[in-house]
Amino acid sequence: MLTDLPLDALWDYRSDYVAPPDFDEFWASTLAEARDHDLALRLTPVDTPLRTLEVFDVTFSGFGGHPQRAWLRLPRGADEPLPAIVQFHGYGGSRGSALQELHWASAGYAHLQVDVRGQGGVTPDPVGSGPAYRGHLTRGIDSRETYVYRRIFTDAVRAVDAARALKQVDPARVAVLGNSQGGGIALAAAGLAPDVAALHAQAPFLCDFRRASLVGGERPYVELSRYLAEHRDATPRVFEVLSYFDGLGFASRATAPAWFSAGLMDGIVPPSTVFGAYHVYKGPKRLAAWEYNGHEAGGPEDVQAVLEGFRTTLHPHGS
Repeated sequence: MLTDLPLDALWDYRSDYVAPPDFDEFWASTLAEARDHDLALRLTPVDTPLRTLEVFDVTFSGFGGHPQRAWLRLPRGADEPLPAIVQFHGYGGSRGSALQELHWASAGYAHLQVDVRGQGGVTPDPVGSGPAYRGHLTRGIDSRETYVYRRIFTDAVRAVDAARALKQVDPARVAVLGNSQGGGIALAAAGLAPDVAALHAQAPFLCDFRRASLVGGERPYVELSRYLAEHRDATPRVFEVLSYFDGLGFASRATAPAWFSAGLMDGIVPPSTVFGAYHVYKGPKRLAAWEYNGHEAGGPEDVQAVLEGFRTTLHPHGS
């Protein structure tokens, strides 16, 4: 069943989110601090049975100089700088196996699949936090300096820096993408690194926090509502902190060609929060709304549309 507004109302919906006046200053100083650390980019070849692709285990420095991990997949034998895809995974997940997500490199891209710190993969988050509801969404939410997504979004921008530093990559053709949390992280990266070449945000999480906390009935957003139910006096402070991390703030600063998608039966990410980000997005954009789908949105149909769109925008190897 529908979990939010009907489609006509979604096209009319506009969020009341307003970015704080020092939003840009906060993020400029955060990224400058991260870039004070050497990128420390290292590639280790991975032995796989793949005959058409090469795979590397990548380490680079993120927030605080902390080591971040990723897979790099390349078309074997490519002899010119490639366009790159920087991909972020869903909430609580990981970069997965070296043998997963092979379609991007198979389509002619350098594919950097980033492991989000402190979640289900191999990249720890060495920074502690105060009281939080179980999960990741409220970790460090007492202040903008300690909130976990300050570190994660900074890592995402450093992942774009890492992709651009690879000798196999054309730095002018780097795109960002992801599903759910990955889509929200990609949207933040597109807003913070506004010269990325393209964006795909499939059912992006981390947008329009206030509305999501009121209409989102499943995890992860329920982590936020339950935290606020327990900390009854914290609501103004929490949403002040979250205003620095809301996807709408990044969308209103991003200019790359963008592909959004939403499932109207999504109980995890309310569709109105996706439309809220889409409506303020500054660059060329399109949104696929899937009336009878949930959090998977368009699934492989989204991937096919983006592969076709990126081929025109990024001109991958062999196209």
